[in-house]
Amino acid sequence: MQDPGQQWPQPPVTAHRRAADESESRSANGADWDRYADEYQATHGEFLGDAGFLWGPEGLTEAEAGVLGDVAGRDVLEVGSGAGQCSRWVRSQGGRSFGLDLSYRQLQHSRRIDEMTGIVVPSVLGTATHLPFADDSFDVVFSSFGALQFVADIDTAVRETSRVLRPGGRFAFSITHPTRWMFPDDPGEDGLTATQSYWDRTPYVEVDDETGTTSYVEHHRTLGDWVHLLASHRFHLTTLLEPEWPEDHDRLWGGWSRVRGTLTPGTALFGADLLDPPPASAGTRPAVAPR
Repeated sequence: MQDPGQQWPQPPVTAHRRAADESESRSANGADWDRYADEYQATHGEFLGDAGFLWGPEGLTEAEAGVLGDVAGRDVLEVGSGAGQCSRWVRSQGGRSFGLDLSYRQLQHSRRIDEMTGIVVPSVLGTATHLPFADDSFDVVFSSFGALQFVADIDTAVRETSRVLRPGGRFAFSITHPTRWMFPDDPGEDGLTATQSYWDRTPYVEVDDETGTTSYVEHHRTLGDWVHLLASHRFHLTTLLEPEWPEDHDRLWGGWSRVRGTLTPGTALFGADLLDPPPASAGTRPAVAPR
């Protein structure tokens, strides 16, 4: 059934395709989520579940996908945790999960649901490019439609993930499927016609005409970009899922809909393991400072 809170067309916005650095992206998206958090939780909270783990608008659950593996007894970090629904599910499965989000208002909703459910997710205000945790702190780091597509300095974010993960740790994340970049963000028939190049990585930027401030920024990487990025930080890619639209699923969520979802993928879900550090080369000698 279509969610009454999601109507189309959405109010018009002034969109640009131009460069946007990490500072601009972070400032815009943090403020945007603070403004949007109440509406988001009211509209999607029941679908997400207070202690539910969905990987995307198609409704694929972690219980079905099994991308994280067994989380019982493991230290788990969710980046872009929002109201902590996914992390709360991890705790219900015996994991020690922690949340991090850029939006203070989203974290207030997380605290509210903690108190309602009695499943508390310790959470911090922070950014994917500067994780406030020690090296080798976690067995699993994940992001379910969280921070990654809103980050300009994505190399820094993935490096930070590898830093806080223990060797052999698991990194999993879902994002808007990169092929969606070619199409208008329209859940109707107009959203089925490609209008721009898949290889154009110029950020999508929205600007508030009244104030002139940037209100939203999203960054695009191709599937090949993500594979290269993971490999360059010692991640071994093991999983790439493209969830199909369920036959009985009629929910409209922004640009995700049955019209589009039965024809093109809307979500890409990656799973990768952090390899052990390379051993020192056999026979090498410690460097000696010149005299």
